[in-house]
Amino acid sequence: MQNSQKLTLAAIPGDGIGPELVDAALVVLNAALTADGVDLEVVQERAGAEVYRETGSALLPGALERLAAVDGVIKGPVGLPDVRKPDGTEGGLLGGLLRNGLDTFANVRPIQLRSGVPSPTTHSSHDIDYVIVRENTEGLYLARGSGVRNDHAAADQMMMTRHGVERIVRFAFDTARSRSGAPADDVQRVTCVDKSNVLRSFAFFRQIFDEISSEYPEIEATHMYADAAAGALVQNPAQFDVLVMENFLGDILSDLGAATAGGLGMCGSGNIGSATSYFEPIHGSAPSLTGTDTANPVSEILCGAMMLRHCGHSLSAVRIETAVEQAFVSGDIQLDSRGCPIAGTIAAAESIVKLLNV
Repeated sequence: MQNSQKLTLAAIPGDGIGPELVDAALVVLNAALTADGVDLEVVQERAGAEVYRETGSALLPGALERLAAVDGVIKGPVGLPDVRKPDGTEGGLLGGLLRNGLDTFANVRPIQLRSGVPSPTTHSSHDIDYVIVRENTEGLYLARGSGVRNDHAAADQMMMTRHGVERIVRFAFDTARSRSGAPADDVQRVTCVDKSNVLRSFAFFRQIFDEISSEYPEIEATHMYADAAAGALVQNPAQFDVLVMENFLGDILSDLGAATAGGLGMCGSGNIGSATSYFEPIHGSAPSLTGTDTANPVSEILCGAMMLRHCGHSLSAVRIETAVEQAFVSGDIQLDSRGCPIAGTIAAAESIVKLLNV
């Protein structure tokens, strides 16, 4: 998408802490864009658990069309534990509705330990900088809402298609082409993460990965089983540049990676499609923190930066990312043991705004 002097965004506030985080992110986005001479227009789109409670659907009629019509979409976390469908699953979740409805086939989750951010590991900020590319529309989660069960057994089916695997693998290799390589050796590398030693669906994924890798001879292609990858993401994360994997595995391993990079509140994600994309934190709605001004807004703010870069406003995106890092290095933002900013949600966003032009 090309840069322009006006940007129209749709904001999905979500549930729990979602509205607070989205408000904080929009304050930072507006400040960065204003500094670069870009007018920001924001339209609100209600969706999530409260909407499901009111209407029986997590999306309002026409939502997909409205989201597809704007330049970018930023979304807060959704879902409330007490809002359930008759089958017992959460009623306010949007993953299947938006990802499949908008065909945002690539879930991109950058995992980066930024300077000044505490980590439970012994690694430095130079060691953790990789991207998990998660297939977003197939895999085990394609069974959402279609599994079968009775009082004695339950079953969900994992489905992968050649089309789906080919496009996510190509996306991963293209992502590696745009990066400077793994921190350990500066080698551009894509690691296929699977359980092909156990399940034929993962063997299918690996076979297609190997086929596609030949189209990118300048990118190193490697393999790792998912259980081994879980350990390596903690013990030796510097070896990784881009990792590509099935939907369910990506959901789990990206949360593990986030824990090494300061927590879920430090990591954003993008759901990328050929025509439409939207950006959201990788964490949930944390109802216990709602209204307490303690939630970490950094994940949502970094989502905004990802969205701006995708929309062609790279200068504003870099400005935000630099300000976030400076806020931690200077101590303007400090996190408690839960990963929450000690000074509060609003103060954290204000600290980043103050540093945008430093």
